[in-house]
Amino acid sequence: MSIEGKNIVVSGGSRGIGKAVVLALAGHGANVAFTFLNNNEAANKVLSESQNLKGNVKAYQVDIRDQQQVKKMISEVVAERGCIDAVVNNAGIRQDKTLAFMSVDNWNDVLDTNLTGAFYLTQAAIFHMLKKKSGRVIFISSISGIFGIPGQVNYSSAKAALLGFTRSLAKEVAPYGISVNAIAPGGVDTDMVSTINNKDKEKLLQGVPLGRMCRVDEVASVVKFLADTDAAPEYLTGTVIPLDGGLGLS
Repeated sequence: MSIEGKNIVVSGGSRGIGKAVVLALAGHGANVAFTFLNNNEAANKVLSESQNLKGNVKAYQVDIRDQQQVKKMISEVVAERGCIDAVVNNAGIRQDKTLAFMSVDNWNDVLDTNLTGAFYLTQAAIFHMLKKKSGRVIFISSISGIFGIPGQVNYSSAKAALLGFTRSLAKEVAPYGISVNAIAPGGVDTDMVSTINNKDKEKLLQGVPLGRMCRVDEVASVVKFLADTDAAPEYLTGTVIPLDGGLGLS
């Protein structure tokens, strides 16, 4: 498998989708560097669970909203590993409120983490991919960025922007052998979603033919596919993959 021995950076890798992605990639032999903000216990748990996997896993405490911290981390990864083969932009937060009651902080916190953080990480890594004329960039977006969800103007805006980011960057870097794609999961069964009350969860599942939430391992399997140069051809770029249980069919 071509993912074995690849050096991959994952933002927000200490829990939820990010954790599943880190363990799935390392399980297939990739060397993974993941970021986390402040939950040392969760980060250490990922490191513990990865000890017997094929690939090496290393955690970096980085505020993805801080450009200098991100640059420093990328420089350290390159110095230690020699190159970066793929970047997975996963770090994200939600602060749901209707627009009338959304504070400026609610807006800025979500945009800074979900969108600007992806800009910082991708920009820091893309130079190294351009030099070697190969690489994979993967964005974790959301169906919220496709359809829009009430009470998520900030989150939907950030996730929709990632889709434009994907398409534009794909055109920029295609001549250099770099593929850029996005995954847009539906409601994923994570700690972030566990805060939603049952009534809102029922609304979230309305129109989903599979009638259930998406699992983190399902997202991780698509990430692994896109990062694997044997599985996903270079010609697959600028694509948004809806992982929505058929919601988009309605």
